[in-house]
Amino acid sequence: MSDLTFNKVAGAVLAVGLAIVGLREVSGGLFDQQKVEKPGYMVEVVEEASTGAVAEVPPDWGTVLPTADVKAGEAVFAKCKACHTDSSGGPNGIGPNLWGLLGRKPGGHAGFAYSPAMTEFGGKQPVWDYEHVYEFVKAPQKYIGGTKMTFVGLKKQDERINLIAYLRTQGSTGFAIPAPNPAAAAAPAEGAAPAEGAAPGAAPTAGAPTTVPAAAAPATPGGTAAAPH
Repeated sequence: MSDLTFNKVAGAVLAVGLAIVGLREVSGGLFDQQKVEKPGYMVEVVEEASTGAVAEVPPDWGTVLPTADVKAGEAVFAKCKACHTDSSGGPNGIGPNLWGLLGRKPGGHAGFAYSPAMTEFGGKQPVWDYEHVYEFVKAPQKYIGGTKMTFVGLKKQDERINLIAYLRTQGSTGFAIPAPNPAAAAAPAEGAAPAEGAAPGAAPTAGAPTTVPAAAAPATPGGTAAAPH
């Protein structure tokens, strides 16, 4: 290679290098580069418009139980069978046997080691009535903080009502259904506030099981469905 050819090649390489450096400086001046403190990706989250929560109307047991779907309740209980039996004299499992649950003292089934929280609840609430079973299976850990039942809860109202109707057929048919009182359940839906100190739901009727207000249960917060332990 002659000196002239070498000079031409070297000059071309130098020119390309200078062009690259020049473009880099020019682009740096046009575009302001900012260093981020922590590398990552920005993810845009669309916030849902907040809507006012609609308060759930407590069931009027005298109205809903006679028309409840027992077969649907049995289907709901199928989710509970991993922990509970519901036959007469059935064994305890992860949870206690639930034959005759309604009208039974909470934490009182023989042979099952209940949590201290459930035992304490049983000291305040004499029996499992419709209202307490209904609230418990809705969110067990929230209703009785410390219970062994870790199930997240049945959120659908009709599932809870149907489940209770089914459990009543399993050894609890003698547990009285209150007389219908639809006006008591309709009042909250119309925006009427209950009287101070009054328990939600239907008013007690003669011969109906006595219930302790839900506040008697420990208020400390905490899927296979399950019924009360």
